[in-house]
Amino acid sequence: MTIWFLTGSQGLYGEDTLAQVAEQSRHIAERLPVDVAWQPVLTDAAAIRRVMLAANADDTCTGVIAWMHTFSPAKMWIAGLDALRKPLLHLHTQANVELPWASIDMDFMNLNQAAHGDREFGFVQTRLGVPRKTVAGHVGDPYTAARIQAWARAAKGMAELRTMKLARFGDNMRDVAVTEGDKVEAQLRFGVSVNTYGVNDLVEAVDAASEADVTELVQVYGDAYKLAPELLGERHESLRYAARIELGLRHFLEAGGFTAFTTNFEDLGGLRQLPGLAVQRLMADGYGFGGEGDWKTAVLLRTLKAMAPGGTSFMEDYTYDLTSGGELILGAHMLEVCPSIAAATPSCEIHPLGIGGREDPVRLVFDAEPGPAVVVGLADLGDRFRLVANEIDVVAPPQPLPNLPVARAVWRPRPDLRTSAEAWLTAGAPHHTVLSSAVGTEELADLAEMLGVELLLIDANTTTRQFTKEMRWNQAYYRLAKGL
Repeated sequence: MTIWFLTGSQGLYGEDTLAQVAEQSRHIAERLPVDVAWQPVLTDAAAIRRVMLAANADDTCTGVIAWMHTFSPAKMWIAGLDALRKPLLHLHTQANVELPWASIDMDFMNLNQAAHGDREFGFVQTRLGVPRKTVAGHVGDPYTAARIQAWARAAKGMAELRTMKLARFGDNMRDVAVTEGDKVEAQLRFGVSVNTYGVNDLVEAVDAASEADVTELVQVYGDAYKLAPELLGERHESLRYAARIELGLRHFLEAGGFTAFTTNFEDLGGLRQLPGLAVQRLMADGYGFGGEGDWKTAVLLRTLKAMAPGGTSFMEDYTYDLTSGGELILGAHMLEVCPSIAAATPSCEIHPLGIGGREDPVRLVFDAEPGPAVVVGLADLGDRFRLVANEIDVVAPPQPLPNLPVARAVWRPRPDLRTSAEAWLTAGAPHHTVLSSAVGTEELADLAEMLGVELLLIDANTTTRQFTKEMRWNQAYYRLAKGL
C-alpha cells in the first residue's frame, strides 16, 4: 500500500523553473514520513484528471497528498478533484525552512510560492465541498510528520474497509438493541460485506482438524503462555478441543477471505465450548471480532488493527469503582479480550462459564498494559452511523483480582467518570467497544472525515453541557448534509 504524491504548478515560468519544481518536489516526497509514490509535476487539467482516475483504479493506492509548489490555477483541478474517490491530504509546505533574506529575488519568489498556490487550491476544494485533511508546516517538523502519519493510518483503515468481508456465526443476542444494524447501509457507506453462516458450518471445520495439527498447536500454547496445571493433566482434552476450535475457525476464515467475524453464546450449535482462546489469538493476529453477533464492533476492531500495529482489543465497560476522587472503570468480556493489550505473559486457564450451556471454555487471563488509550464505539442511529470515542488512561488494578478468571483492563476515563459516562449514554454509544493504545483520536477524526461519518469525542475538555450542544448541532448538520 502506498500514497501518491502530487505537485501542482504551471508552465508560466518556463521549463527551467518546472525542472526545479520537480527536483524540490522529489526532495519533499523523500522526506515524508509515509510510503509515497511520487508523480510527475501537474500543469494542466487533463493530466490532473488522468492521475486522479488512475489513483482511483489502483488498489494499492490508499490516498493522495497534494501540494501546490508554485501558483497552480485551481480551475485546472476541478475535474480531477471531482473525480477523485481516494482520501486527500492537502499539504501546505515549502521546500525551504528559512528565507534567504540577503539573496531573495523575484525568481526565488516565483518558484517558492506555495503560500500563494495553496490558498488558490484551498479555495477550490472548499468550493467543490471536497473532504480532505489540511496540514500546514515543513515536512521536517515532527508535529507536521505526526499529523501526516495519522492521516495515512486512517487512509489505510478506509482501504481495509472497502474490501472487508465479515462472517457472522449465528445471529445477534436475542432482544439486544445496539448490536442490530443496517448491513446494506454499512456496505454502501463503508464497503464491508457482512453475511451470516450457520454455526454448524463452523463445527464441520472444527471437527475436520487433524490430531497432528491439534498436537502441534497445543505445543505452541505451551511455548507462548503459562498453562494452568490442570490443562496439562485432567483437563488436557479441553485444551485440545480449544486448539481444534482455533484450527477450524482459522481454516473457515482463510478459505472465505474473511478478516472479521462474530460469535454468539446463544447459538453454539455443535460446539462443545464457547470459543475463547481461539478468538483471543485470532484478534492478536489482526482479525476483527464482536461478541453476541455484534458485527459493527467487529468491523471497527478490524479497521483499527489494520490502521496501526499494537494493542487493540474488543472490550466492554463492565463495572465501576465509584470511590470519590478515584473512580475507575473495569472493562472485560466473557472470554474475548485480545492479548495484544496484555501487560505480561498471559495465563492460559479453564474455568466454568455460567451461560451458553456448554463445557468449561479455555481462555487467556491477564491485565492490560497501563498507558494512554482510547475506547471507541460504533452505533447505527437509523439515519446515520455514529462513532463515539473517549480518551482514557489505562492503569494497573489497584488490588489483585484472584477470583476474576478473565482478561481485563482498568482505566480512568477523561475528563472524569461522571462526565464520560453521561456523555457516552447521551450519545447512545454501544456497550461493546474497541480499546486501543495504537490508534488515537486524530486518526479516528481523519477516518470519520474520509467516511463522512459523525464522530463525537469525549476528552479532557469535555463538559456535559457542551457535549449535548454538539450532539444537537450534529443532528441538524448530518440531516441537512444528506439533502432531500
